[in-house]
Amino acid sequence: MADATPAETLLTPTIDDDGAPFWFHAAQGELRVQACTPCGALRFPPRPCCPHCQSFDSEWRRMSGRGRIWSYVLPHPPLLPAYAAQPGYNAIVVELADAPRIRLVGNLVAAPDAALNSVPRERLRIGAKVQAVFADVGGVVVPRWILERP
Repeated sequence: MADATPAETLLTPTIDDDGAPFWFHAAQGELRVQACTPCGALRFPPRPCCPHCQSFDSEWRRMSGRGRIWSYVLPHPPLLPAYAAQPGYNAIVVELADAPRIRLVGNLVAAPDAALNSVPRERLRIGAKVQAVFADVGGVVVPRWILERP
């Protein structure tokens, strides 16, 4: 297993006005999703207007952080040097348990600050239950995922 790559060499998200609350709550160790105040529809990615009722009123609802692997990929060859230093890393799509229409992209890791290749590829399985954890990557706290049953 490779050592963790320095965070400043990994890709970090671009934080815009609509998504800033998501990243603020992530920095607090909370997974939150934007919700329309009038109709209650959850939405991700965040945006100013509800696609269901066209309201501009929203709030950020706390999620349990539990979900399941909906899809995954083992990228090869890596396109960036920082990722090449972690061969066998994964990228997963997680369907949230409390909002099944919401899917987030991240990495399955053995621990929040573990290398992106810290989980053997044989452990990746569609439907596997996961829990959100948070790691500082280049000054931005991002959600990552660990298996509920390691």
